[in-house]
Amino acid sequence: MAQSIDKPPFFDGDHYAHWKTKMKFFLKSRDYKLWDIVEDGPFVPQRSKAEWSADDRKKMELNCKALHILFCAFGPSIYEKMSSCESAKEV
Repeated sequence: MAQSIDKPPFFDGDHYAHWKTKMKFFLKSRDYKLWDIVEDGPFVPQRSKAEWSADDRKKMELNCKALHILFCAFGPSIYEKMSSCESAKEV
């Protein structure tokens, strides 16, 4: 079955290894650093939010992008289980 290259691969709880491989390359195709966020965890600035640099903010956005893509890939039952995760690595 063909799939749009603009939508993340759907995960309903079955065939995890297959989905993980597809998701890994989907994220890397968007921004290679997105998969790094999933594997290594998010960058967390060691200063207050008011003191964040533009680079700090960009790195924080990467976790949000990765998390958003993952959430968009889940069916309702998986989303319910994962929606409280704060980082892509937690998912």
